[in-house]
Amino acid sequence: QVQLVESGGGLVQAGGSLRLSCTVSRSILIGNAVGWYRQAPGKQRELVAAVTSGGNIKYADYVKGRFTISRDSAKNIVSLQMNSLKAEDTAIYYCNAGMSVITWVPGGYWGQGTQVTVSS
Repeated sequence: QVQLVESGGGLVQAGGSLRLSCTVSRSILIGNAVGWYRQAPGKQRELVAAVTSGGNIKYADYVKGRFTISRDSAKNIVSLQMNSLKAEDTAIYYCNAGMSVITWVPGGYWGQGTQVTVSS
């Protein structure tokens, strides 16, 4: 069964905003950190932001002050609000669950990915 379903990607001009959402199966959401990774063409997949089951949040340095991650456990949704987008934010964004909160190595649960394209 589908366990992580993403939505909200698209095309936006530089300086604009997008909101990504990840609906997570309840059994996976409970007790696991959930977050977003991204992969740009020719680059490695990298952590964007994550929120633990206890509400602690990790941001990559390059999104601090621009992106906000939130977790709604009642609705089983983890969202990523992206403001002040830059061309270099262009990538496929993946929702992930179960990552290590020590090393931030991704866990074994992945969404299908959603394309974010920022035009300059």
